[in-house]
Amino acid sequence: MRFRAKIVDLACLNHFSRVINTIAKLAKTCTLRLTVSKLYFILNDKVANGGVSMWCDLCQMEGVAAEHNEIYLELVPENLSRALKTAQSAKTVKIKLTNKHCPCLRVAVELPSSSSNSRIVTHDIPVGVIPRRLWNDFREPSVPDFDVSIYLPVLRTMKSVVERMKNLSNSIVIEANLSGEMNLKIETDLVSVTTHFKDLGNPPWASEGGCLSSAQGRDRESMAEARIDIKKLQHLLAGQQVNPTKALCNIVSKRIVHFILLHEDVSLQYFIPALA
Repeated sequence: MRFRAKIVDLACLNHFSRVINTIAKLAKTCTLRLTVSKLYFILNDKVANGGVSMWCDLCQMEGVAAEHNEIYLELVPENLSRALKTAQSAKTVKIKLTNKHCPCLRVAVELPSSSSNSRIVTHDIPVGVIPRRLWNDFREPSVPDFDVSIYLPVLRTMKSVVERMKNLSNSIVIEANLSGEMNLKIETDLVSVTTHFKDLGNPPWASEGGCLSSAQGRDRESMAEARIDIKKLQHLLAGQQVNPTKALCNIVSKRIVHFILLHEDVSLQYFIPALA
């Protein structure tokens, strides 16, 4: 089992660091899946039991060995985030899987030096190797058969609204329709607050891969809604550092809210189950 990768472009390195920082804020532990073409970061809490789940993929760095074209590792993303903080001005970063005393991801950071000799800082990050028989537990989740799909407002604006609302309630209702309208609502015995967003737009999902959503034939003004844990939503909004070019959510009424953040070669999916 071998894995080697190398990052030589500073912009790519900083982008990769931002992705890892985002993952570190969203998950204490996660699964890293390495394939020939992509890296995947997976959090697989059981949504049915109230847990969130996450799926993040980004295009591969140079170098998974072709004869071992998939590896699944369990790691603490915060450890990888810390290692990459030493690489902000690095010339190159090399990452490889080692197994001298225990399985580790070795991050070797080559730093600029005034002399002809390179300065290399090495971090060994312990990982667990997930056996092949468990790989099916970490497959990409299917897109829910949603009632409404809508583009999100500017995430910074949405974050500030949610942060204010979380002081008033433990839950928040997200509702949206096919006319580009979305509301964030909290309702308690003492207070009712709603923030309205208009003209957000709805993605042209139509039919992909033969999969039809239940949004087809739906009244465009009819709201689909789900009540979710406000802290889980705030956690997602506070943690993201990817600055997505597109952000949207799919609402399955009273069941789940599926968030999708897209930025160039990165896709982050986040599933928050509805409260009973």
